[in-house]
Amino acid sequence: MSLTERDKKVLGELKEWEISLSEYIPNDLELVYDKYIERTFSLLPEEVQEQFFSKFDNWLFHLHSFIQGSHLQTDAKDRILSAGRIFNPEMDSIEEMRYLSIEQIQYIAEQQIARHRLYSFVQGGMTGSGGNLVLGADIPALAVINLRAVQLIAMSYGFEVNTPFEMMTALKVFHVAMMPKRMQASGWNELMEELKQTEDDDLYFYHGKEELTDITWVEQPIKQLMKAVCILMFRKRRIQGVPIISMAIGAGANYQLTRKVTDFAHKYYQMRYFVHKGV
Repeated sequence: MSLTERDKKVLGELKEWEISLSEYIPNDLELVYDKYIERTFSLLPEEVQEQFFSKFDNWLFHLHSFIQGSHLQTDAKDRILSAGRIFNPEMDSIEEMRYLSIEQIQYIAEQQIARHRLYSFVQGGMTGSGGNLVLGADIPALAVINLRAVQLIAMSYGFEVNTPFEMMTALKVFHVAMMPKRMQASGWNELMEELKQTEDDDLYFYHGKEELTDITWVEQPIKQLMKAVCILMFRKRRIQGVPIISMAIGAGANYQLTRKVTDFAHKYYQMRYFVHKGV
């Protein structure tokens, strides 16, 4: 299929982003931190490590299913289809979204991205201002917001996430997007290899590696715990009765994480769009 000038421009930006990802060089502090985390986890028995990551994987699978089956997600799917019908009134299914132009799909996807960044910002602010119950719910709430954002970006590009293949793909995109930037290049390459090895007529069942989380994913929960400690430290420092500092910490940290996740997911599904076009 021939590419428009806009297609070529977006594809060129994607290639530049891939290069920048592969050329990222971690600093000494990041390297020391990686060795510390690896050494700390190596002290645990292998059986304990496997159980820890297995429970995390199961939690993500159940969370994905819960979000996908919720009325909120069904309503969001309907809104995406309604937005697509602005450009193609005959559209009947999510799969037909991928036949829109890249400008039209980007417009719809960026609406979902902006909405979920706002959700994350507000939720982070509530975490910074609330009690221990709200603070304890921060990690599950943040996971729901970001995983839901990945699902809606996928649907904006015409990929329904209720099949085994697309469910695992969305979870893997979420997993890699949550990784530190220095580790994302290898995760991206793995996603691209899986995509190249899968035939178009075999995109229902998933035949790849089903394990998601590993030691490379530990840094993000640790960052969330550090954020919680900072919020607890500054929560009692109020300006006119409002804990501005702790709210700013929560809102800023959550917004930046969702920005990182949505940027990565958007790049991945843009690449899927071009692969579908035969590029």
